[in-house]
Amino acid sequence: MFRVDDTIRSGRVYNILQGVYRIRGEITVGYYKYARENYNQPKENLDELWQERLIEWRKQDAAVEVENPTRRPKAREKGFKAKNGFKIVRAKVNKGGTKRKRPDAGRAPSKTGQSRYSSKKSKQVIAEQRVSRKYANLEVLDSYWVAEDGNRKWFEIIMVDPEHPEIQSDDDLNWITDDRDRAERGVTPAAKSSRGLDNKGKGAEKVRPSQNASDNRGK
Repeated sequence: MFRVDDTIRSGRVYNILQGVYRIRGEITVGYYKYARENYNQPKENLDELWQERLIEWRKQDAAVEVENPTRRPKAREKGFKAKNGFKIVRAKVNKGGTKRKRPDAGRAPSKTGQSRYSSKKSKQVIAEQRVSRKYANLEVLDSYWVAEDGNRKWFEIIMVDPEHPEIQSDDDLNWITDDRDRAERGVTPAAKSSRGLDNKGKGAEKVRPSQNASDNRGK
């Protein structure tokens, strides 16, 4: 069974390749650039490692704590720091739309829509909110995609402890001590994108102040 830490293994592969390139006299690239390029086409570039990850992750629970980020460059871009007060949680979300319950009593309505209803939230937002409910004492800083197959998507959620002294003394992060319930309020970057707040100007008149305020006509 696959037990090797994915991040360490990727680093070892990089170190082996770096040694080969040095022998040849070719110019090497940094690990972060190497890791970013690998995740441009992860299924093709990671190959066996990609398959081993999916086999292992399918057997795990919906939310699992991980020691190190799977995509370290992406985690750093999103604000992760290797210090106390941070926690990485990998969340699994099923793909596809939601199916509504069929009425089981009384007369059947003429419009019994059941399938082909899609959630108004993105899968990434659903993953953030589920993890936020499970870790009620932590706040969601950001999240990023790590893998998917035909039935599921996996995201890694960067969680921060707003009560930790190292977080409170960090000038880059102490704002989160006063910004609570970020995932539930829809103010994480993924949630803002899902709400259409990336759009401005013409065509975005109905997304502000919120979708609900405009009778859900913003999308």
